[in-house]
Amino acid sequence: MKLTILGCYSATPRTNTNPTSQVLEINNHVFLIDCGEGTQVELRRNKIKFSRIKHIFISHLHGDHYFGLVGLISTFRLLTRETDLHIYGPKGLKEVITLQMKLADSWTNYKLIFHELTSKESELIYEDDKVEVHTIPLDHRIYTNGFLFKEKEGERKLDMNAVLNADIDVSYYRKLKQGFDVVNEKGELIKNETVTKPPINPKSYAFCSDTMYNERIIPIIEHVSLLYHESTFLEKHISLAAPTKHSTAKQAATIAKLANVGKLVLGHYSTRYDDLKAFKTEAESIFNDVELAKDGKTIEIN
Repeated sequence: MKLTILGCYSATPRTNTNPTSQVLEINNHVFLIDCGEGTQVELRRNKIKFSRIKHIFISHLHGDHYFGLVGLISTFRLLTRETDLHIYGPKGLKEVITLQMKLADSWTNYKLIFHELTSKESELIYEDDKVEVHTIPLDHRIYTNGFLFKEKEGERKLDMNAVLNADIDVSYYRKLKQGFDVVNEKGELIKNETVTKPPINPKSYAFCSDTMYNERIIPIIEHVSLLYHESTFLEKHISLAAPTKHSTAKQAATIAKLANVGKLVLGHYSTRYDDLKAFKTEAESIFNDVELAKDGKTIEIN
């Protein structure tokens, strides 16, 4: 599992920084998370193939999180894309995008499928045999969701020495991987745990876009491998956090600590700050394992 930060600042694009957008690579999927202005340029800069993006997740309808979407959809059309594109986001997103396409007479030559979200409770919005995606209801000025990406637990691993010594026929190997006990060639019942090893621990990633401090998300994100949590302000500007419904670095770190996550990544910095080191310092006073998001940065999720 690998996360690539395409943009991690709030509000407006600047010469060397971009608004929010990320790519999560997980089990042969390339998921695009938010799509601020400049996203497709950053996709090219980071050598991420457009054709691999089949699912886009939009947290909310503030421009710094989706103003790059219609441009990317248009570029897919110009590149003669044929693969379906699924877009998950708040109700109203379909209306905004299709109106722009209608007025420009630029309908896609591929299937554009919107999954509009309205629930204020966490819900499963995507699933296949290896991955699940759930919403994380957030507390912002408009309807906003974060997203939880989880690997499903894989199959058990065969301990081949133990399997061979137990005289188990090869036809039962599949059952062993699925966790079943089996009977060997002598008619003896072989307990699964004696001939297999546990699967690799599944990894998970929680993306918490714009939100004020909100402990209600803790049961949803508890024990995730990696948490991205917005930290628009430093503690000295905490008076700005509540009215704008954003968080400080310390508040993000408090959520990380209470949820017992593996690692915390801070982002969505206000453009008022030139030096970001203070964000890390403030967060580390609460939670130990902290990284600062940076445009173009990649993070391996272990």
